[in-house]
Amino acid sequence: MSAYEIAAQVADGGRWPLRFGVFLAPFHKAGRNPTLLLEQDLSLLEHLDRLGYDEAWIGEHHSGGWEIVASPEVFIAAAAARTRHLRLGTGVVSLPYHHPLHVADRMVLLDHLTRGRVMLGVGPGQLASDAHMLGIDTARQREMMEESLEAVTALLAGREPVTRKTDWFTLQDAQLQLRPYQEQLEIAVAATFSPAGPRTAGRFGAGMLSIAASQEGGFDALGYHWGVANEVAAQHGKTVNRRDWRLMGMMHIAETEEQARREVAYGLRDIQDYQAKVLPIPYDPDTPLDARLDHGNATGSFICGTPEMAIRQIERLWQKSGGFGAYLFMGADFADAEATRRSYELIAREVIPHFTGQSAGPLGSQDWQVGLSERWRDQTAQAVGKAMKDYETDKAAGTAAGGAAGAEGAGA
Repeated sequence: MSAYEIAAQVADGGRWPLRFGVFLAPFHKAGRNPTLLLEQDLSLLEHLDRLGYDEAWIGEHHSGGWEIVASPEVFIAAAAARTRHLRLGTGVVSLPYHHPLHVADRMVLLDHLTRGRVMLGVGPGQLASDAHMLGIDTARQREMMEESLEAVTALLAGREPVTRKTDWFTLQDAQLQLRPYQEQLEIAVAATFSPAGPRTAGRFGAGMLSIAASQEGGFDALGYHWGVANEVAAQHGKTVNRRDWRLMGMMHIAETEEQARREVAYGLRDIQDYQAKVLPIPYDPDTPLDARLDHGNATGSFICGTPEMAIRQIERLWQKSGGFGAYLFMGADFADAEATRRSYELIAREVIPHFTGQSAGPLGSQDWQVGLSERWRDQTAQAVGKAMKDYETDKAAGTAAGGAAGAEGAGA
């Protein structure tokens, strides 16, 4: 399907418009100035806010040296003061690391401070090293996440005091002092390769953050994951909505593919080497950069190229998944800060309008005008010719009238 056909389908109501945002873990090479890197991240969100992006999700990590935001809530508070429209989500709060009352209280406070611009993204915790430092058994993290989310949702609902006792937290007649600012605080559950995330999303009727959507295993599982979420939701009397489903992918875009490839020489290899150390993905660190880029573009796991390539990948995800609500770009230093900002700007200008339907009107008008261009040229030429003829006629009539008037005056 062409970019115009996509836009026309959205504009005609054949599919809903996509939202766009960033999933900012973030990924910065260890050893660089962390103060400047955090400022870079905040500045990027200001840039995305100006460009009209819809949302940003901020991660929580405590080890590794690369993903340096320890509290997404604190970061969101700083970002909210510097943005106007961007919705801001925790991407994600690792629920086993926190008491549920603290999670709910902090999110409600942020909801008021941002006037309803926050979203609660939750997960079990990604880095085993984080869990180790907290004395948490990694085998229990998903179970603990569900126990916590059950308590958090009960607290946010506020129908009655919440009492829960597990082997790792206690709630005793607990209730929030404040109700959320939003009528319904949006909750999304992280999903990777296993069905655990979709199962939790279905149980609570929450959205999904498919953060491995463009990876080969994650891409293949998209339909399966949506099926799991729907099946479990039905079992618990809940529903899930495709518009609350977010897919994340990795991209860097430039005016030409050659330029994009040059720019990602800055950091792509380092990022992939780090990911291979902390994530269970097959990977050969000796693979040359060009081969990595060829593989990424061929499989969709990392798109490095032009806006047209980005459009094809997002449409590929739409067709494979059956439809989703938002596409999130993984925020990382694939290229330097200036090239990264240009990539987001190019995407906002050349890619996003097709998936929101905004380009349909101008492109349709252009096609209509160009398709009848010979007719319009002929009409314009005829109008110009008529104007010239009328002018000459008027000029001649004016000269004759002027001459007659002169003769009459002379005779007098």
